[in-house]
Amino acid sequence: MNEQPKLTPVPSNAFIPPRDIDKSPILECHHLGIDFGGLVAVDDFNLTIGRTEIAGLIGPNGAGKTTVFNMLTNVYTPTRGTILLDGKETRGLKTNQVCKRGIARTFQNIRLFNDMTVINNILVGLSNEMNYNVAASILRLPSYWKAERVARERAMELLSIFGMEDVADVKAGALPYGAQRRLEILRALATNPSLLLLDEPAAGMNPSETEDLMANIRKIRDMFHIAVLLIEHDMNLVMGICEGICVLNYGKIIAKGVPEEINNDPVVIEAYLGKRRAK
Repeated sequence: MNEQPKLTPVPSNAFIPPRDIDKSPILECHHLGIDFGGLVAVDDFNLTIGRTEIAGLIGPNGAGKTTVFNMLTNVYTPTRGTILLDGKETRGLKTNQVCKRGIARTFQNIRLFNDMTVINNILVGLSNEMNYNVAASILRLPSYWKAERVARERAMELLSIFGMEDVADVKAGALPYGAQRRLEILRALATNPSLLLLDEPAAGMNPSETEDLMANIRKIRDMFHIAVLLIEHDMNLVMGICEGICVLNYGKIIAKGVPEEINNDPVVIEAYLGKRRAK
């Protein structure tokens, strides 16, 4: 029987898993908000994530979940509030700089390079770690070939996480839907993140694939010692894997807690999980 997740308070009045209590949080959002014209899309969003926590961000369609992801990666510039990644503010950074700092993400709608092979998609993610200059690339110097060899070996290691080595030379667009989802996760991992954002990773997957995904998210967390924040509508996945859950509705947090607390919160039940029928 799986032990129920537990969270421990930290000085910022937030909660993180006990195993992370001796380490500073990987992510802290303080009073984060964004307006589009006169529309307040997200307001007073506060969230702390431990260094190896698997956390969930849930809520109805249009609640502001993907907007939060876009602010965390600086696709959108927050109107107000602060984002601290590993204790350092990300305001003013470009999206690629946020990635280099340690946040990687997948997307609600898959964004692979469909005409490139599976392994080349992974190599794109590894480009930050390719240690050769333009001259070495043009002249095909030994440093170029060494870096390419190391990168391909690393790409194959990543593909082995999902048992995808045999499709390394297949075009990404030719993969089944579930395999494309897995490839996008691996490409994000190739950037060597400390926080992985997954936007509806189980979308379009059957129950068996979703079960495998749950196991693989835990595997990724344990292998890479990273935190994971996921947006997901599959409540079996959310309740089965997340240690802390944050619930958004109309851009505001309406509840935070461990799965059991969220599952039994009447405000959450009414806003998102559906009203319980009277007996």
